Amino acid sequence: MSFTLPELPFAADALTPVISEETLRYHHGKHHQTYVNNLNKLVEDTPYASESLESLIQTTSGALFNNAAQHWNHSFYWQCLSPQGGEADSMLREALTQTFGSLDAFKTTFVNAALSNFGSGWSWLVDRPGEGLAVVNTSNANNPLRDGDTPLLVCDVWEHAYYIDYRNARADYIEGFWSLINWVFVNDNFRRCHHS
Repeated sequence: MSFTLPELPFAADALTPVISEETLRYHHGKHHQTYVNNLNKLVEDTPYASESLESLIQTTSGALFNNAAQHWNHSFYWQCLSPQGGEADSMLREALTQTFGSLDAFKTTFVNAALSNFGSGWSWLVDRPGEGLAVVNTSNANNPLRDGDTPLLVCDVWEHAYYIDYRNARADYIEGFWSLINWVFVNDNFRRCHHS
């Protein structure tokens, strides 16, 4: 089995002006593609070739982990974006309010986490079994699946995610990202965690 680059779930120019077509062509078509290519080379003719991305994230380290996790993280990130935006549904809204105090307080917590995530990394909304919602930062390729958390939403804060459009103004990118959150995807992720 070989891993493949997923198609973007929107046209390459659909997120402009927040995220430009040029950024997406580099970020998806070059950065993400390179992780996929590297991963395929690393697993070729090894027992890892038949394992899922999630299994590789849980059980490997070094270059194999980095490329598997970056493939997973990016694939998830594309799903978190939509030109339609949207909003949290009533079930998720209630959980966010219960955890953070209000939707505005959740946004503040998430934005501050993304702003303060030092260097390259990812800022996540996760569901923690038995504990509820939390905002967590990971560095480099790290992924909350390794801690038993279920990712619901992610913002990529590696510089390649925003440098063409915003240079070093990460805050402007994060504010723009907020307007593009695919809440249908986030709502579905949350409901899957809490189906009866």
